[in-house]
Amino acid sequence: MRQTYTDPSPKRNYVTQANLNVQYQLTPSLAAMVAYVGSRGLHQPFRVDDADMALPTVTSAGYLWDPNASRLNDNYGSVRGMFYQGRSYFNALELQLAKRMSHGFQLQGTFTWGKSIDTSSATVAGDAFGNSISSLNWFDMRLDRGLSDFNVGRTLVVNGTWDIPTAKSFSGPARWVADGWELGLILTVSDGVPFTPTWGTGDDPALTQNNDDWAFPNRLGGPGCKTLTNPGNPNNYVKTQCFAIPTAPDAAFFTANNCQGGDLTNLQCFNLRGNAGRNILTGPGITNLDFSIFKNNRIKRISENFNVQFRAEIFNILNHPNFAPPTVPDNSDIFLFDGTLSGSAGLLTRTTIPERQIQFAIKFIF
Repeated sequence: MRQTYTDPSPKRNYVTQANLNVQYQLTPSLAAMVAYVGSRGLHQPFRVDDADMALPTVTSAGYLWDPNASRLNDNYGSVRGMFYQGRSYFNALELQLAKRMSHGFQLQGTFTWGKSIDTSSATVAGDAFGNSISSLNWFDMRLDRGLSDFNVGRTLVVNGTWDIPTAKSFSGPARWVADGWELGLILTVSDGVPFTPTWGTGDDPALTQNNDDWAFPNRLGGPGCKTLTNPGNPNNYVKTQCFAIPTAPDAAFFTANNCQGGDLTNLQCFNLRGNAGRNILTGPGITNLDFSIFKNNRIKRISENFNVQFRAEIFNILNHPNFAPPTVPDNSDIFLFDGTLSGSAGLLTRTTIPERQIQFAIKFIF
């Protein structure tokens, strides 16, 4: 049986926004803009797909789930929860350079450098995005604070068009062939979206007794682990050597807290929450160039504005592979439920943009 819980006395949720920009006309056809954009949200909806779980205890090594604890309510299969305790923060710098149409040419470039942080990016569901983790820990919001599921750190977008001029010496059929050509491009270069390292999904290794029973591993330091990914390596994108199963700090802690899954040799403590946080990994970025060729054929005998436009559009003309972040939880699980390394950990198996595609069309404008 499934039930729903909603905070009975929610505080007023609101978002404050700020925007400051400075524009300057460099030349009659060239303008620049610098802008700051920011927002802060308080008491935002915090949705979990299953809030019915065993609550952990606080230890010197962090949160630990007692193997003898029970769920909050064993009478229900799951309890969807809505708590108005989420927070969000966004800050961004925007730079723009725009050249208005002159001599048949126009160009605009925009660069955004920002960061979006929240305690949950949930909307209609706890896992609204493909990289979302469902049913975050609602009992301590500090555990959930991290990059938003939709955060993209840096984005550069350049677009331009060029109306190719026709030599005045052309006439007759030659002028018809050479006249009316137009080129266009859209270049997009951006960072990837974040995702969360997990382990043991589906087998409840941490003994949370939650239907969304994933667990956090430990993040390790040391040589090579300042960054946690291998850009350009779809077969080993995540540095799995930089993660480990949560371990007890010493033998006394292991024995006193009824650690599960390990022994006094390795001190692995499956029911101890790992120190790896939400969305600490960043997926592959995007590099994409779309190109277009138009041939305008104006037929003034029909009307002054009648135009038969032949269009050839090439999407991802460079045929550059743009990989999506590892799927959750299939490729975000670093370890299996028994603590062994997952063979699919960190694999990139999907793309965000299709391979090169060419589209032809005729457009009637009147």
